[in-house]
Amino acid sequence: MLGVRDRLLAAGASACTDAELLGLVLDGGAATSAGVVLAERLIGAAGGIERLDRLDRAAYAALGGLWPRRAALVRAALELGRRGVAAPLNAGGPVRDAAAVYGHFRGRLPQLEREVFSVLLLDGKNRVQAEVQVSEGSLTAALVHPREVFGPAIRAGAAALILVHNHPSGDPTPSAEDAAITQRLRQVGELVGIRVLDHVVIGRGRFTSMAEEGRW
Repeated sequence: MLGVRDRLLAAGASACTDAELLGLVLDGGAATSAGVVLAERLIGAAGGIERLDRLDRAAYAALGGLWPRRAALVRAALELGRRGVAAPLNAGGPVRDAAAVYGHFRGRLPQLEREVFSVLLLDGKNRVQAEVQVSEGSLTAALVHPREVFGPAIRAGAAALILVHNHPSGDPTPSAEDAAITQRLRQVGELVGIRVLDHVVIGRGRFTSMAEEGRW
């Protein structure tokens, strides 16, 4: 019977369980049964493999004396995974749809425990000029003030912008507050001559484009 490492190399990662893959990371590739046991403990403490990046120092410290090394290995692996699935928008081409926006943010926003509201500033050809984080915390009209959104856009000479924020629950269905904020920012955009093209709400593994869904 093949061990975890040999099975991974022979049949691919799909042939291994979450705990086995994480055990390889924790063991630095040694693939011991003790590493798998530690991995199962970490996954349990996190509440699932998709929540590993929410673990704090105490959770890793419970693993014993080597916890700083193991924490660094896990966090490095998670960050590489995020960078691998991200699809940067700053390659010089226009933003064509909400799926491209989701691809840009999906390695970062779905894992966060707090709502983060960001804005993509676009030029006249819908190419990304900059990405600006406007607020962090429960999304309210008080936190997402028009000056925080349009101030950077005006300074950058942006022609349009796309609103983006995450739902920590994983469900990207826009709330009534999302709709109210979107409407307010669209009205301000019309006044200052900067178009609001979309508001993309990002959940876990999926997203909602308020423009494409007709919530506009």
